[in-house]
Amino acid sequence: MKYVLITGGVVSGLGKGVTASSIGVVLKACGLRVTSIKIDPYLNIDAGTMSPFEHGEVFVLDDGGEVDLDLGNYERFLDVTLTKDNNITTGKIYQSVLEKERKGDYLGKTVQVVPHITDAIRNWIESVALIPVDGNEDPADVCVIELGGTVGDIESMPFIEALRQLSFQVGPDNFCLIHVSLIPVLGVVGEQKTKPTQHSVRELRALGLTPHLLASRSAEPLLDSTKEKLSQFCHVPINNILNIHDVPNIWHIPLLLRNQNAHHSILQQFNLLSRATPPDLQQWTEMAESYDNLTESVRIAMVGKYVGLTDSYLSVVKALLHACVARSVRPSIDWIAASDLEDDSAESTPEAHAAAWKTLRSAACVLVPGGFGDRGVRGMMLAAKYARENNVPYLGICLGMQISVIEFARSVLGWERANSVEFDAQTPNPVVIFMPEGSRTHMGSTMRLGSRRTLLHTRDCITSKLYGSSEYVDERHRHRYEVNPDVIETLEEAGLKFVGKDESGKRMEILEHPSHPFFVGVQFHPEFKSRPGRPSALFLGLILAATGKLEEHITSIHENGS
Repeated sequence: MKYVLITGGVVSGLGKGVTASSIGVVLKACGLRVTSIKIDPYLNIDAGTMSPFEHGEVFVLDDGGEVDLDLGNYERFLDVTLTKDNNITTGKIYQSVLEKERKGDYLGKTVQVVPHITDAIRNWIESVALIPVDGNEDPADVCVIELGGTVGDIESMPFIEALRQLSFQVGPDNFCLIHVSLIPVLGVVGEQKTKPTQHSVRELRALGLTPHLLASRSAEPLLDSTKEKLSQFCHVPINNILNIHDVPNIWHIPLLLRNQNAHHSILQQFNLLSRATPPDLQQWTEMAESYDNLTESVRIAMVGKYVGLTDSYLSVVKALLHACVARSVRPSIDWIAASDLEDDSAESTPEAHAAAWKTLRSAACVLVPGGFGDRGVRGMMLAAKYARENNVPYLGICLGMQISVIEFARSVLGWERANSVEFDAQTPNPVVIFMPEGSRTHMGSTMRLGSRRTLLHTRDCITSKLYGSSEYVDERHRHRYEVNPDVIETLEEAGLKFVGKDESGKRMEILEHPSHPFFVGVQFHPEFKSRPGRPSALFLGLILAATGKLEEHITSIHENGS
């Protein structure tokens, strides 16, 4: 097994995840099989209990793992299916060591950070690196490891030490360290400054790790004089100084690395030059250039709770991008804070209220993504009502599906107090209820998580046609609440149709309004399995409906016999 370690210095948020993913893409294009591991030094067991404002979206894997959003980047870029063990946290490591201590596995020993914690980290990395993630039975050739945070953080010290031990254990031919750092430009001087990177590399070397390559982040391309200075003071060959400057879209990053021969430097370190092929990135080149050349756009109203941080909906944004590029349009996402649509905001913040409604009414389609808690729920219902009554294409995901059911029950059935028990435990008309198997005392990993099968109960519906008339779909879930099966008959008699259900037939998964051009709500999260060049069927349907091409697309699918 060959290991590529990506570390970061100077500041966080430099794009280590995109860099790690892009390195994987280039190596995969050279004919190597690649897997990925993300190390998060926080004490949480997983990302499931963290606020999206704190850490961005929680990405959900097939096996139900609630993980860091960088694993979403890995899956999208490398087209692999990772496991929850591909995300290592301090919490997981300490939990595993303490469980062994309680069982007596270390009987007689004093359990310490070194060697017990570092051994656990090293063993975890080596075992997870062997898990096939691309559909083959054999382990991958290369494991790309991203260490979260920045070098020097107290919480990441055990991981740095474990990785130092791993590099020594596997030998220099099997270990390559790429350090991502910032090259700032001071406004007054206008000079690219290398000193922060020098200090970062010095600290890394003091901890026993020496970078083989430097990935320098900057707004503009690095000057030759800057590269020479970095090479001289960081002890890295000038050919191994990579520059990742700002680009129009992140699909350019693998091309940027390829053009700087990053693959050659890594393969040379691994003694794999004779085995690897020249990188074939034709598809990536076409994707990157096609997006840059798009002239038409489609306006999408994203009505959510966490619009202050776009990373909260990163996979949704990427799924929209994949669908738009497939239809040769550029996504123009209008972020609308759901609470700004509510009647209360008309009095407290009238300008924001008016702007939100103006934005909603000018959009070609409406998307309400998932979320938890009652803040902004009334605004989401108003958005769903507007889309339903005005024949505007609508896609509701998870909470977005549930609020569309609540809105329908209130507006069409006349159940004025219809609600979810999540928002009103005393509602006389609980159209959304807490799932019987859920835990009311523990929050972590207690939801309905991971890939679940949804059976399509009719082929005469938009969803089935978009999925290619399949009898079932496997999509990823993350929810505690579900549509109340006791009210399904009443809702369907009033015109709402539940066209997809779980294998028991009692849990509602997909709803549609047959009289509406495109009004779809899904309990699952289709965004998590969307890929560049292979967009999610439902996101594609939303964009097709927004651009007036849905019927034409469905007809072509039918004619092609898909």
